Amino acid sequence: MTRTITEAHLIDSITDALQYVSYYHTPDFVQAMVRAYEVEQSASARNAIRQILINSRMAAIGHRPICQDTGSANVFLKVGVQAPIDWQRAPQELIDEATRRAYDFAANPLRASIVADPLGARRNTRDNTPAMIQTELVAGDKVSVTVSAKGGGSENKTKFTVLNPSDSVADWVVDTVSKLGAGWCPPGIIGLGVGGSVDKAMAMAKEALNDPLDMTDLQARGAQSAEEELRLELYERINALGIGAQGLGGLVTALDVKVNSFPTHAASLPVALIPNCAATRHVHFTLDGSGPAQFTPPDLSLWPDLGDAGMVDGRRVDLDALDDTLLHSLSPGDTLLLSGTLYTGRDAAHRRMLDDLAKGTPLPVDLKGRAIYYVGPVDAVGDEVIGPAGPTTSTRMDKFTEPLLQASGLKMMIGKAERGAQAIAAIKDHGAVYLIAVGGAAYLVSKAIQSARPVAYQDLGMEAIYEIEVKDMPVTVAVDTQGASIHTSGPRQWARSR
Repeated sequence: MTRTITEAHLIDSITDALQYVSYYHTPDFVQAMVRAYEVEQSASARNAIRQILINSRMAAIGHRPICQDTGSANVFLKVGVQAPIDWQRAPQELIDEATRRAYDFAANPLRASIVADPLGARRNTRDNTPAMIQTELVAGDKVSVTVSAKGGGSENKTKFTVLNPSDSVADWVVDTVSKLGAGWCPPGIIGLGVGGSVDKAMAMAKEALNDPLDMTDLQARGAQSAEEELRLELYERINALGIGAQGLGGLVTALDVKVNSFPTHAASLPVALIPNCAATRHVHFTLDGSGPAQFTPPDLSLWPDLGDAGMVDGRRVDLDALDDTLLHSLSPGDTLLLSGTLYTGRDAAHRRMLDDLAKGTPLPVDLKGRAIYYVGPVDAVGDEVIGPAGPTTSTRMDKFTEPLLQASGLKMMIGKAERGAQAIAAIKDHGAVYLIAVGGAAYLVSKAIQSARPVAYQDLGMEAIYEIEVKDMPVTVAVDTQGASIHTSGPRQWARSR
């Protein structure tokens, strides 16, 4: 009997794959994070890695997303020219159907982040379609598929350049990573595409992020090619920057550096750099006509026993009693456990609040003396109060910070990664503070949330303003009332000669 690779085989496999990667890290990533935890000497960075590992295990057990940014669906499709396929529709249609099913799955709904009309209304498509696909015809009689979910925070840090052929790729990469900040949620993976053309380099860098993490083995056996020599050099030099987990300063910034290369024009040296965050999510499978792919869950013994989130030590802070004395007593690097009321708000909510203020319309919530959390949570299921609710990259709110602080009396902001000079100046001028939660620990953070209700801009979906009650939510002081930033002092303390 001749086997046929049907549309259903592809759709069902990608649907299951997108669900699978939403809550399972790959074993090699978990092992690399465990090694990072064991060698890290910075207390702040070590605590962040611990939270990421605890969150990873919780997500694996609970079958809930590792990160609230459940990513854009990225699919690398390699179709054998002799593969017995029976598809009537284009791969884009098939993969979009799979994405729609996966992101709307009732038991584990995933956050829809894709917006249509990017130059206009930026309307959320509500089902995370269309997927981003790369299709290639290759030799053979099978269909090879790699599925990943790529978060926006790390994707936004993508860089591209065309160097002179005599320039140093390593120097450009190290200089570039040193300026990326922490928005890509290190520790993670750096993917490079070297050579080819502009589009080829970008595709190679994205695909490199799905390669197995084998830096420990490579260090043990030594380089056997120019690409491996570059990987070893960059791994050492990037980690010597001292950026550390979440940009807090530490020994481990990159878990691995992956490099793909391709012949290029004699006058050119294209280089694409794409980082992958602590929510690295991907899986590979092959279709041969025997049916949809089957995915085996990783063994839970893969994760170390690191206790639970309640073991985090820190100073307890009542969000309903913030005053200048308390705020001025906080210093960069302090660990806090927050309890009380805070509000959520991301880009769209900030933009609308400023529009309201410009029209003379009162804000829909009273932010005076309050805290705001930059988050777009996943929908809740079952008896959950809220779905995974980790922080988003705070620099996107920088341009809104001064006018909002001025108009509202807001005193505390919570997000991830560093703030820019403009925002830090505003924080200092208004005696406010900026705190960070751990990016890549969304499910863990959600367990600190006791209640949540939408209070404004509900048409914005996951970007609506919620009023939430938290108990012992772990955060780190990133910018104090004097404008001192842990994202400056931490890496400076841990930087080594590179």
